[in-house]
Amino acid sequence: MASSAATADLSEHVAQSVDELAEFHLTHYRTASWLQRSIDRLTALVATPAALVTLTIGVALWISVTVLVSRRGIDQPSFGWLELFASCAALLVAGVILVTQRREDQLAERRGQLTLELAILADKKSAKIIALLEELRRDHPQVSDRLDPVSAEMATPTDVPTVLAAIDERSGITTPAEQPDSG
Repeated sequence: MASSAATADLSEHVAQSVDELAEFHLTHYRTASWLQRSIDRLTALVATPAALVTLTIGVALWISVTVLVSRRGIDQPSFGWLELFASCAALLVAGVILVTQRREDQLAERRGQLTLELAILADKKSAKIIALLEELRRDHPQVSDRLDPVSAEMATPTDVPTVLAAIDERSGITTPAEQPDSG
């Protein structure tokens, strides 16, 4: 069980779930390479209000110094260097953001797969519970035995491929096997 103050008031099974979820996320971050962790730190640094303010002040200072130092009014080469610097910085920031986003997408994908797996497992468990309750109702002498078609239907776990096919059919999605041959 977790020992932090935040989880001290939680029941054992909830605290265990919190610990398992935390371990899930820690495993994701532990498996990152040193380069990925460095890029994540750089992204965290760039994605702060202080970085935006620093960048704005830096550009304003560059422009101010260029205008004040220039005897002809505006020194074109200095602004060309500013433009080159800004373009390179934008390219690097875009790359850093894309690398970080890709890593976060991997975590989101794993989380989605886990959620789906748990939903399927919960469906199977619910079906088993309903089946056991129906069996108990049939076997218990003090409970009247009656046919309940809804309970009988709910006692069967969902057939995931059939549900996916129905969703695809209703939404107009065709699977590769159903697509007409283009050759």
